[in-house]
Amino acid sequence: MNQYRVLLYYKYVTIENPEEFTAQHKEFCDSLGLKGRILIASEGINGTVSGTVEQTSQYMDTMKKDPRFEDMVYKIDEANEHAFPKMKVRHRPELVTLRLEDDVNPNKTTGEYLDPKEFYKRLQDEDTVVLDARNDYEYDLGHFRGAIKPDIENFRDLPQWVRENKEILEGKKIITYCTGGIRCEKFSGWLVKEGFEDVGQLHGGIVTYGKDPEVQGELWDGQLYVFDERIGVPVNQKEHVVVGKDYFSGEPCERYVNCANPFCNKKILCSEENEHKYLRSCSHECRTHERNRYIIEHDLTEEEVAERMEKIKETEKA
Repeated sequence: MNQYRVLLYYKYVTIENPEEFTAQHKEFCDSLGLKGRILIASEGINGTVSGTVEQTSQYMDTMKKDPRFEDMVYKIDEANEHAFPKMKVRHRPELVTLRLEDDVNPNKTTGEYLDPKEFYKRLQDEDTVVLDARNDYEYDLGHFRGAIKPDIENFRDLPQWVRENKEILEGKKIITYCTGGIRCEKFSGWLVKEGFEDVGQLHGGIVTYGKDPEVQGELWDGQLYVFDERIGVPVNQKEHVVVGKDYFSGEPCERYVNCANPFCNKKILCSEENEHKYLRSCSHECRTHERNRYIIEHDLTEEEVAERMEKIKETEKA
């Protein structure tokens, strides 16, 4: 039996003195032995933590005694170890970074909540536009069948993308989704304020959709990108279709690495073989960077690097 669990949760609720609460919450999590990443703002809390069944139960029990968080929903995954190396609790101006001129309060304005069964039906409606509210590298690992991929690297760029591609969405029924639901709460509210009339969001996010006993993650292809050491987790319980493609060869791949150039750090899908072949670097510039982490980690000599570079040239010519 798995002795660890991963909790994913959020709540938009007013937190007075959020910086003070952040420090107190860090002490509380440390006392329990939890590890993870929690963001706290005046508008609420957003967290993913891992711990033993006992530790995570203690955390949820204590939080439920606080009137602000008594009805907070926890998405629970079983695990055989911690999903994080340490415990980080940070104060932020926003729980999700949109940097809107006129901010959205999801408790006042948000899209229609759709449970997994309702979302599943909407996915098959020809008049519905399915909009992924996540970053491009999240989409590349897995997404709903037929979903639009906004060409963005950061969530904060999504409103501008919508304004530049308004013709795709105008007059359509729009449904949007994200990992656990928190980004869609605010983004769908922004869509409503922008004048889009028929806006729905997957309540509880992809995680909830994959666990639904009836839907069982159907119409999802690939894996779900998660922000912990697991990187990718399954969603579709009925079939697994690989949509990720190796950055170098284009072959099916679901293995993410970060570019070895610390100033780039781009997330790239690649096989273990191609990681070594291309020095875990997304470009020639990154492979030749003086602080290339792959070269340092493997203690490669200049001659060995030159030999690898020559092999890459031969591959590109072929």
